Amino acid sequence: MTEHNAEAAGAAVDVEQLHQLVLRSLDDDQAQEVVSIPLTGKSNIADHMVIASGRSTRQVASMAVKLADKIKEQFGRNVRIEGLPAADWVLIDADDVIVHIFRPEVRNFYNLERMWAFGDETNVSAARG
Repeated sequence: MTEHNAEAAGAAVDVEQLHQLVLRSLDDDQAQEVVSIPLTGKSNIADHMVIASGRSTRQVASMAVKLADKIKEQFGRNVRIEGLPAADWVLIDADDVIVHIFRPEVRNFYNLERMWAFGDETNVSAARG
């Protein structure tokens, strides 16, 4: 089986591996209040949305860059990053997993967890690894 065929055959596994890599990377970088929201059945933009906070713009930017580098290294994917220069809210689009890293005040203002939970609090889970 070629590498491309193996990748296509393991696509479902790759989503969970990518999700776990995101959670591990954020944990390693001491992200605060990491929340993972399953989007399967709610949206076709991704399978998971991960939301986390950093203590400062420097930490937010650092976590985003490290995560993008790890995804490229492990999965060969280039991710799209928005918001890096200001680093108040950085969005990392890794196709199957969308990651939002905020400064706490900005996160509280936008409250994405509440919007994506659609009132179903059981689908919002704190990610603890």
